[in-house]
Amino acid sequence: MPHPILILLFPFLAALLIPLLSSRWGEKVAIIGIFAQTVSLTLSTIIVYDLTQNPPIKITLLPSLATLNPFLGFGLYIDRLSAVMLVLVTGVSLIVHIYSKTYLQQEAGYARFFSLLSLITFALLCLVTSPNLFILFIFWQLIGWLLYLLLAFNTAHHETYRAAFKTLITFRLGDLFFLAGVFLAYHLYGTLDFPLLFEKAATTDITLSLFPGDLFKIKGVTAISLLIFVGAMSKSAQFPLHLWLPDTMFGPTPVSALMHAGIVNSGGFLLNRLAPLYGLSSVSLNLIFILGAFTTFLGASMMLTQNDVKKMLGYSTIAQMGYMIMECGLGAFALAIFHFIAHGLFKASLFLSAGSVIHSTRADPKSPKPSKTAQILSEPIATKDFSRLIWFTGFIITLILPLITLLAAHDVFHIPLSNEAHGAVIFLFFGWVTSSQAIISIYRMNAAASWKVVGAMISALVLITFTYLFAGELFTIFLYPKPGESAFYFETAALPTLLFDFFVIITLIMMTSVWVFLYANARGQHILMPSWVDRLKEKFYVLFMNRLYLDFFYQRLTRNVIQLAQKLDKKYLFWLP
Repeated sequence: MPHPILILLFPFLAALLIPLLSSRWGEKVAIIGIFAQTVSLTLSTIIVYDLTQNPPIKITLLPSLATLNPFLGFGLYIDRLSAVMLVLVTGVSLIVHIYSKTYLQQEAGYARFFSLLSLITFALLCLVTSPNLFILFIFWQLIGWLLYLLLAFNTAHHETYRAAFKTLITFRLGDLFFLAGVFLAYHLYGTLDFPLLFEKAATTDITLSLFPGDLFKIKGVTAISLLIFVGAMSKSAQFPLHLWLPDTMFGPTPVSALMHAGIVNSGGFLLNRLAPLYGLSSVSLNLIFILGAFTTFLGASMMLTQNDVKKMLGYSTIAQMGYMIMECGLGAFALAIFHFIAHGLFKASLFLSAGSVIHSTRADPKSPKPSKTAQILSEPIATKDFSRLIWFTGFIITLILPLITLLAAHDVFHIPLSNEAHGAVIFLFFGWVTSSQAIISIYRMNAAASWKVVGAMISALVLITFTYLFAGELFTIFLYPKPGESAFYFETAALPTLLFDFFVIITLIMMTSVWVFLYANARGQHILMPSWVDRLKEKFYVLFMNRLYLDFFYQRLTRNVIQLAQKLDKKYLFWLP
């Protein structure tokens, strides 16, 4: 087996060689970065295969320093989770390097851009192979600074520089809580090495009092997990720290794609890395689920009001990151990694395609013709084309889909469905909602023969539902092979009964309402709605289009804080030099 350090070493050497050779090689220096990522990807693939048969790899680079101070324990810790992340990071980075070679031709700072690409890839690889929480935090910080430099690549464009600075400030705010969680973990448990930290957290029951007199108590593991989660919120664009992501669309398109290699979705990795810690706190997992669900709703709603292709993709990413955080909050940590990988590859390709579309639009600035699919969806469905067979098939499948999913999950995959495993049940609702969306989309395209549409609906049901189940099961077996570990996470993430019932009922009402609306629309009928509903829809549209006016709120808050600081400075600190 090749030495794992080589995976990190090649991108780092590429980042050093590119600026040194740029004066001689010119734009050919991009080949250095492409070669380095190719080697790292190949070695990462070998590591994944090796870890299917061998225990995790732990390497200490400076053992003498580690004995003096545990914070200086530099090294590598590569388990199956890290190995999967190595393949994703190097794979997406290689694609971005190849794409950028042509995309950024004749741009000023060409060599600097490729050097930063290789350097941030190195930082991401170090992040996912960190042996303890403190080293992970160091590279977590470094990634934020390097992303700032990449986003501000075109320093002459004011909006680009402003968005990069907003991103940096948002990261620093989340990292402040992250650092507090790191120090609290060390204070309570005396270690930051992952295996020892998890062992001590599981065997030590510590309760903290937030106010004098024991007015409000909280478990130590809950306090640590929530503080660290704020850091994950900032990186993964969770509400209310989500505003930085859409503004980064001013930056180079390859950077937008690279962010899906482990930057914007690093929150999912962090929660998985600390899964044994989060598995000890049902309060943290429940709050994570609620926040992820709310972020998903906001991201999807704001996406529908955008008229810019990259911003639309950016808000779509916010919604998908909300899904990923929801899955972690449900205890489905392995499924979150599957979502992480699938979305990273898919959305990175979409961003690169968006760059090509933008280039072609600039070259041929005519009004783009809508695709045939868009024309079909935009045209009203004639009454004579209405098929009760299609409507009833979609409606009935949508309603019975939860039962099919639950039976398959319980009997085939042995997923727990008891009252203590509400998280597992809601995880299965992801397959229901996603399949229902596909079935509704297919129904609207009923220009084809009825039986073909019905067959497509059933195929979508089988494909999506069982893809979720198989992916969740296989990734769970691979990432969390210990018997009972995944079931323990589901049980810890069980929601309160009232919240669980509310979630199920709201989802059912939404699905049924959509089918009723489609039925009336297909028959040329109108559902009686009060006039205030239309006015409310317009207000919500404007509200989501303006991002809930949170930008204005943060600007005013910042201005008030600065004014307060200036007043305090003049009144009390005037004597300071």
